Amino acid sequence: MVVSCEEVWREVSNYLDGEVEPGLRIAIQEHLRGCKHCTAVLDGTRNVLQLYGDERMLEVPLGFSQRLHQRLGENMPGNRRNFLGWMVAAAAAVLVGGSIEVARSSALRGPKRRSEQAQAGAGVPPDMMVVVSENGKLFHLAGCSFIHEKNKLRTVTAAEASREGYAPCVRCMKKYVANG
Repeated sequence: MVVSCEEVWREVSNYLDGEVEPGLRIAIQEHLRGCKHCTAVLDGTRNVLQLYGDERMLEVPLGFSQRLHQRLGENMPGNRRNFLGWMVAAAAAVLVGGSIEVARSSALRGPKRRSEQAQAGAGVPPDMMVVVSENGKLFHLAGCSFIHEKNKLRTVTAAEASREGYAPCVRCMKKYVANG
């Protein structure tokens, strides 16, 4: 099986989650050996996920950016002082704003997703019956050909599956997946 760059990009999050069938995984690995661009996309996606999931991201203390700006300003030479001072202040503001946004979004996000790359469902009927696999990350319509561990399935409502952290399968539930 040969895959194109577009197929690799479309499957990169499933590949990182280990949720691609063995034949596709081998084809993607072969493609990555010969394609520097796709390797960079894979590495970049992996880096973003590691940074986003890093629990060490902390909110900086109140007044931190002002103290940092002042301290750096004391050590700057004359002409470059203003420009670099503004750059440091802007970087500190982005850092503070980003930390606040991350904290706010994780508080509003709801149940912890079983997959870092999972897209939340939009408009999935809460009483729709779906199937989930014990160790899976997605919920599926019955009969979806992408269900893993078919011997460990159980049927639940879509609302219950979402509460448990499962996300809709992008293949069988595509009309409910954001940007799908």
